[in-house]
Amino acid sequence: MRQLTELRRDPHLCGWFRRLCKQDPPWSNTTRQHYLLNLRRLLHDLAAAGHPLQPGLILNEDFPRLPQYLPRALSPEDDSRLQQELRRTDDLSSNALMLTRLTGIRIGECIHLSLDSLRSLGHDQWALHVPIGKLYTERLVPVDEDLRHIVTSILTLRAQAPASHLAKSAGLLLPRSASPKTLYAHLNFALHRAAERAGCSHPVTCHQLRHTYATEMIRLGISLPALMRLLGHKDIRMTMRYVQVTQADLQHQFHLARQNAVQLHQIPQLSIPTSLSTNADLPGIRRTLSATRHLLEMYRRQLQDETARRKLQHLDKRLLNVVFELDRFTEAQK
Repeated sequence: MRQLTELRRDPHLCGWFRRLCKQDPPWSNTTRQHYLLNLRRLLHDLAAAGHPLQPGLILNEDFPRLPQYLPRALSPEDDSRLQQELRRTDDLSSNALMLTRLTGIRIGECIHLSLDSLRSLGHDQWALHVPIGKLYTERLVPVDEDLRHIVTSILTLRAQAPASHLAKSAGLLLPRSASPKTLYAHLNFALHRAAERAGCSHPVTCHQLRHTYATEMIRLGISLPALMRLLGHKDIRMTMRYVQVTQADLQHQFHLARQNAVQLHQIPQLSIPTSLSTNADLPGIRRTLSATRHLLEMYRRQLQDETARRKLQHLDKRLLNVVFELDRFTEAQK
């Protein structure tokens, strides 16, 4: 190729795509996507400068799919060690992080909790009022006695904060010295240090606490619609992305399902006709049609192919129409 006008999608661009996929050691999808983005931007600039380029040289489907970057839930071992360390530290930051872990709220929602966020809903029923957040929704998250104790600890420690901090956070549960971003950075740093002290196998982020909460709730048997409400999601697909199902979970659920596989209601079995009528009269033909439909239904129930089952069901409807016409003919002969 000597001129830009000679540039074609096939073989030039397609050949280059294949070459990107054959690098040794292999490049990640993110790296290959950056190459495609940079080249497409260059081609757009050349076209804007008046160079005659063919359209559609790089299409959206050419870009490799990026991996999911949502943080994964902590392992049960890391989660247990981290909670023990946060409870041992028992300062304002560690209690705020424990509140985030045990309610699954976003760290930004935790920062904006009000002083009266703990609400009584009735006899021995309490909930944490989460203000309007990322998805412009507010919700009530049920809490237990342990969480009520954490909120009480935060209120006690809050009263000991400097007056300047309290003045900048009037009406808020967590005192701050500056902007919410500064408080977020402080909590993130406190979590990082706590994870190091606890000996966690990987660095921990604030959002991982939310994923860990979601995974724990699923393991405890909560339904996905209920979990969606607890997390403040508007789409069940987002909730499912938050949930991590491990092989141990699969084994547990499989064996639990096998234990509960006893049928409470037995499906009645169709009996096989012992004999078919051979009489060449209308009642004999009627009995033969009924027996044929009976055998057809027994055969249909044994099939696994849903398409074949539907076809046989349509065939049975045709036989039923024949039975109706035969009954009408019989009535007319009387």
